[in-house]
Amino acid sequence: MALAIRAPRFQPLSATISATSTSCATSARPSSSAPSAAAICAAASPFTEATSSSRYRRDAWSYTAQDSSSSSSAASAAAAAASGRRDDEIALQLPELRRLLEALRASRGKGLEGNGGGSGPGRVALVGTGPGDPELLTLKAVRAIEAADLVLYDRLVSNEVLDLVGDGARLLYVGKTAGYHSRTQEEIHELLLSFAEAGANVVRLKGGDPLVFGRGGEEMDFLQQQGIRVEVIPGITSASGIAAELGIPLTHRGVATSVRFLTGHSRNGGTDPLFVAENAADPDTTLVVYMGLSTLPSLAPKLMKHGLPPNTPAVAVERGTTPQQRMVFATLKDLVDEVHSADLVSPTLIIIGKVVALSPFWVESSEQDALTNENSYKTEAKR
Repeated sequence: MALAIRAPRFQPLSATISATSTSCATSARPSSSAPSAAAICAAASPFTEATSSSRYRRDAWSYTAQDSSSSSSAASAAAAAASGRRDDEIALQLPELRRLLEALRASRGKGLEGNGGGSGPGRVALVGTGPGDPELLTLKAVRAIEAADLVLYDRLVSNEVLDLVGDGARLLYVGKTAGYHSRTQEEIHELLLSFAEAGANVVRLKGGDPLVFGRGGEEMDFLQQQGIRVEVIPGITSASGIAAELGIPLTHRGVATSVRFLTGHSRNGGTDPLFVAENAADPDTTLVVYMGLSTLPSLAPKLMKHGLPPNTPAVAVERGTTPQQRMVFATLKDLVDEVHSADLVSPTLIIIGKVVALSPFWVESSEQDALTNENSYKTEAKR
């Protein structure tokens, strides 16, 4: 089916589901001479890409070495990130991170003396920020963000959410993308621990919900074992937020009796983590695949092999709930080809199941396809 661009929220859909007014609009099948959808949309990403200028503006404090300017250090860090030299980038940040830690420890020491030793270590809040739309944040999340001393944030925390961080807080990017991890998970653990022990109010921002494919459980377990107070503030997971945006009920009486969340990434980075396809191929279950763009070509045929009908409705949604949202509706048998034609990029959420056909966008996509086919037939008839 056709590529669809997000329509303005709370307004009726236009007669055609495609939009050309958006800054990220592309055709469903871009020509070889035109810039790819991935290239066009990457420049307008609502999230923090590894080498984005917004990242280095936010994190400029961490590159301010005594013997160089923050701008030159940030430029060196950006070059290191662009070439995949994460160790070089970390080395540029270490001096200022150490200085901040020393200042926090000194401040905490004074507090201990003044309070007779009653002041303990800081705390860590694991905060879910939802799929991207800042209006989906909880009030509790906003309060935590505004009160933070240090914010460690992932790639899929939207720029609009990061704008809510207080002027006095320090931000530090710890995001991961395919082929480039700015920090390993173990390094993130140590950063959280070090700053919490120094007395800081640390906020760990994660896209979606921290305990749904967010590795929040690992961070919570590690910190609690070290005696650090941890608070988990849930976020709207992408499955719920994006499904609501598209008018898809994840469960529906007589259509879907259950919903299953599945990760498209294997633990060891393999290309075929979808060994559960046999159990996931249930026509009465809605299947939601997180991080499944690269493994979709192996998942779709496996689901059909294990009994899921080829005409099962499905949708792939890129950057859901943001102004750059794009979506491709198709039957399961055509989904891989349609996603490839639309050149969707990460993050893309995939929803497979009969409930997808309940979305008003499914009707619009079907009508547009019928119109496209009719015009094609007329053109062929004139030749």
